[in-house]
Amino acid sequence: MEFGMFVSWLVVGLLAGGLAWIMMKDGGYGLIGDLVLGIVGSVVVGGIFWALGVSAGVGLFPTAYVAFAGAIIVLVAQRKVWAHA
Repeated sequence: MEFGMFVSWLVVGLLAGGLAWIMMKDGGYGLIGDLVLGIVGSVVVGGIFWALGVSAGVGLFPTAYVAFAGAIIVLVAQRKVWAHA
């Protein structure tokens, strides 16, 4: 795994978490919690793709796309499945 790829996963996860916090004020864990969930989803899905040898393409955009999708999956799951009262 390249260091640059990992850093892009972190940045995209932060952006996804921040956007989720801005757009969906209710049902989250606040700014920090949403940022962390975005990072976790981004890194986990990016790592799974990397470990399986699946590539969305070469370059920053495909890597960012996969990381963003992972972050969104975790954020949506948190709001729908693990929602706290």
